[in-house]
Amino acid sequence: MSGDPPRTGRAPEIALVDSVTALEPRHRDAVVVTGSHGAGIAAYLAATAGVRAVVFNDAGGGLDNAGFGGLALLDSIGMAAATVSHLSARIADAQDTFASGVISHVNRVAASCGVREGMRCPPATLALRRAPPATKAPPPYPEARVRLRRSTTAFPAVWGVDSIGQVRPSDAGRLLVIGSHGGLHGGRIDSALPVDATAAIFHDAGVGKDGAGLGRLPVLAARGIPAACVDLWSARIGDSRSMWETGRLSAVNTVGLACGWEVGERVRDVLSRAIQRR
Repeated sequence: MSGDPPRTGRAPEIALVDSVTALEPRHRDAVVVTGSHGAGIAAYLAATAGVRAVVFNDAGGGLDNAGFGGLALLDSIGMAAATVSHLSARIADAQDTFASGVISHVNRVAASCGVREGMRCPPATLALRRAPPATKAPPPYPEARVRLRRSTTAFPAVWGVDSIGQVRPSDAGRLLVIGSHGGLHGGRIDSALPVDATAAIFHDAGVGKDGAGLGRLPVLAARGIPAACVDLWSARIGDSRSMWETGRLSAVNTVGLACGWEVGERVRDVLSRAIQRR
């Protein structure tokens, strides 16, 4: 399988991409099977990359069905999209999504291609090769970076980003609330976090198959970074503002536990205390 665009008159190629943040020009017009969740930010990134159709992980749905909420956005621009169940395939793992994923949600354009809930991913992906190109560009996405709390003499600033793709080198030393799932892209430890933050909060994406939604936590613990994930029913995946406002911790790494973080606490509370290890 290739991520190269199809030649004239040929059906689109199929590309396996662990994260939509890694989409490149060569993926334009491909049918992409990705390990990313299916929330609005991921759908927007797929649409702006110009892919023909896309299969996401549903991240358990969660609050406001955010894990597959991007399918409606793609329907509105005429792009076919579907999700696989987070219990059938590891989030952040495109290979496992293709090999083991079972379709859980389908938008209207994908349904018109013959994709149905309960299908295995390989035949669903082949059906998506018949999808038409999107009919228009997606609407502008709201600001994906926001300062959730200003820095003080006692605390560093808290910054929210809806996708780990928005993390910048300047975020080193900050408290980060990241709308992305807590999974490692393709299981690669170098995908855990591109900067040494003071602390990082992710979304648990329903945890899912093999506990993949929590994969970043032990890796960040090994780097000495306190990290946690929020429960999927407490906040919307792909939405750092939602995580800051209503998110509650569902899993905490060993460094976070040493800082006094506890499962069930609010994100706002744990990031409003000084990070001091016991």
